[in-house]
Amino acid sequence: MKIFLDANILFTAARTPTGKAAFLIVCGGEGHWQIITSAYAVEEARRNLELKAPDALPQLAELLCHLEILIPSPAAPCPDSLPRKDRPIFQAAYTGAASHLLTGDLKDFGPLMNRPDLTFGILVQTVAEFLATI
Repeated sequence: MKIFLDANILFTAARTPTGKAAFLIVCGGEGHWQIITSAYAVEEARRNLELKAPDALPQLAELLCHLEILIPSPAAPCPDSLPRKDRPIFQAAYTGAASHLLTGDLKDFGPLMNRPDLTFGILVQTVAEFLATI
């Protein structure tokens, strides 16, 4: 199982090191699944932490040691309904052959949640949904 993490999941994991998102990354580091993300998602998470919770930046750096960081292929397919700002996230998940894309962005990814028929086989879920199914 290969899980792609959106920027908001990285942000949450760094800000709440005892929460579900951080637990998910720790489990990946223990070999239960592979965790991937993109340079785009890392930069967005880092930028938001600098603004909202700069004390969590060292935790983000530590968590990133457990992840593979990808560069998306701009030629990768993407659901037409996604806004331009979210396309690099989906394209990186696709490029990395992720089985899951975990995000807290219900506004933009909500219509694609649990609909792999709309997402080229990638299961888009929240962290809570993913953890409830394992």
